[in-house]
Amino acid sequence: MDKVNLAEAFAGFSEHWSPRIAGEVNDSQVKLAKLKGEFVWHHHEREDELFLVVRGRLVMRFRDRDVALDPGEFIIVPHGVEHLPVAPEECEVLLLEPKSTLNTGNVVNERTVAELQRI
Repeated sequence: MDKVNLAEAFAGFSEHWSPRIAGEVNDSQVKLAKLKGEFVWHHHEREDELFLVVRGRLVMRFRDRDVALDPGEFIIVPHGVEHLPVAPEECEVLLLEPKSTLNTGNVVNERTVAELQRI
């Protein structure tokens, strides 16, 4: 039962789109990620995802609209909903999602991270 200092944890890595495990809650993981630029359109068959912006700005694109998120704001993307995370500048986010969640969902490409590192 150790505390996690978000500023220190984010300072510990620089890679974009490569989530790190910061903790676990039941069958879910708390992940930290730095985002920059556009990710990839994808969806998750069974997993809902929570994106909480810690620093910067995240735009979550859906096929029918865009949702802009600033620090202290979060969005829950339900399973099955196609989405495209976009960070115009570097953005730091906390993710809460089931352990089974693959970062690229139904898409497997060069941005897929199958083995996550721990903070």
